[in-house]
Amino acid sequence: MTAWWERHQAVVLLLGAALGAAVGLLAPAAAPALEAATTPVLVLLLCATFLGVPLGGLPRALRDGRFLLAVLGLSFLVAPLVVLVLTRLVADDEGLLVGVALVLLAPCVDYVVAFTRLAGGNAVRLLAATPVLMVLQVLFLPLLLSLVGGSAAAAIDPAPFLQALGLLVLLPLAFAGAVQLAAHATPLVAGVPRAAERLLVPLTALTIAVVVGAQLPAVGAEAASLVRLVPLYVVFAAVMVAAGLLLSRSLALGPRRARAVALSGATRNSLVVLPLALALPPTLGLAPLAVVTQTVVELVVLVVLVRLLPRLAPLRSARSDGDVVGGDAA
Repeated sequence: MTAWWERHQAVVLLLGAALGAAVGLLAPAAAPALEAATTPVLVLLLCATFLGVPLGGLPRALRDGRFLLAVLGLSFLVAPLVVLVLTRLVADDEGLLVGVALVLLAPCVDYVVAFTRLAGGNAVRLLAATPVLMVLQVLFLPLLLSLVGGSAAAAIDPAPFLQALGLLVLLPLAFAGAVQLAAHATPLVAGVPRAAERLLVPLTALTIAVVVGAQLPAVGAEAASLVRLVPLYVVFAAVMVAAGLLLSRSLALGPRRARAVALSGATRNSLVVLPLALALPPTLGLAPLAVVTQTVVELVVLVVLVRLLPRLAPLRSARSDGDVVGGDAA
C-alpha cells in the first residue's frame, strides 16, 4: 500500500481534495468541525514531515546564503511586484483587493515543507528558512499591504503569526528533534521516522480534505463574486514558479533547491492570515473569502506541482544535488 500511494501520490492527493469538496458541498454543516480539526491535522502532518528531515543539517542549511537570497528575494521583491499587477484586476472591489493582497504577500511556512518533500525538493533548506520568512513577513506585511491594498494595513496584528510560528513550526520541530535523538539510543524509537515517512502521502491527503471541506461552503455562498479570483491565483502560482526556477538557475542552485525555491514562492500563508482577514471591518467582508478561495485553489495547484516540478527541475544524475531529504550539495 505504501509503495502504491508513493507511486500514485498525485492521484491520492487529488482524491483527498475531491473528498473534501464533496463533504463541503454535500454536508456544509460539517464545516465548523472540520475547521476545528484543521490545526491538529496540520500539526500532525508537520510532525511527520519534520521526522523525515535530518534536523542535524539545519545549521548548515541556514548558512546557505544563495538559497536564502533566492527564497527571500522571491517572496519580498518579486511577489509584491506580481501582486501589484494582479490586484489591479480586482481594484473595483476593496474587499477582494485587500483579501488578495493580504494572502499573496505572505509566504507559507508550514505545509510547504511537506509538499517540498513530496516533490523531491530540499526540505532541509526550506525548513531552515521558515523562521526567517515568518519574522520578515511580520515586519514587512503592513508596509507591503499599505502599498498594494490601502488602509487595511492598520489592522494587521502580529499575534497570529507568532502563534503559528510556535504551534506549526517550533512545536513539531521540537517533537521531531526529540524523536530523532531518541532513535539513536532506543531501538524501539528507531522505526518512528520511517513510519512517519510512509504516512506522509495519506496525511497530506487528509490535510487537504479537511481544509477544503472546512473552507468550501463559505466560498460557495459567494461563488459569483469569487470565481474571478481563480485564474488570478493560478497565474500568480505559475509566475512565481517560473521566477523561482529562473532565479535558482541564475544563482547556480541545484534542482532540489530550485524545487524548494519555486514551491516557497508559489505557496502562501493562507491559514495564518485568515484570522487577520476575519478581523477586518464588515465593509471588507469579501476579504476572508478571498483568502479561503486562495487556499482551495493553491492546494490543487500544489498537487499538480508535486508531479510537474521534478520534470521542470530534473536531477542531472542519480547522485546529483544530494539525496531527497538531505538536500543539495552546498
